[in-house]
Amino acid sequence: MAHLSKDNDALLARVRRIAGQVTAIERALSKADDCATTLHLVAAARGAINGLMDEIIQAHLREHVAHPGLTDADRQAGAKELIAAIRRYSK
Repeated sequence: MAHLSKDNDALLARVRRIAGQVTAIERALSKADDCATTLHLVAAARGAINGLMDEIIQAHLREHVAHPGLTDADRQAGAKELIAAIRRYSK
């Protein structure tokens, strides 16, 4: 996905924040923090992952489905890739 390299710094910053959130979940579980705190941390990490997925889906749609100049075959292939990814993600 070379087109993601335009926003690569922002995406990497998001991934690093997500890694920090996952580390916080690990710490909470190790320290046996209360359930509410741990659930809050997991919900925040899930939201961050969803936000990252949303950005990547948008980039994929713009470049591989909606970009002017794509052939119908290119659009179909881009849509097929996206559908497969969404199905895997939603399981």
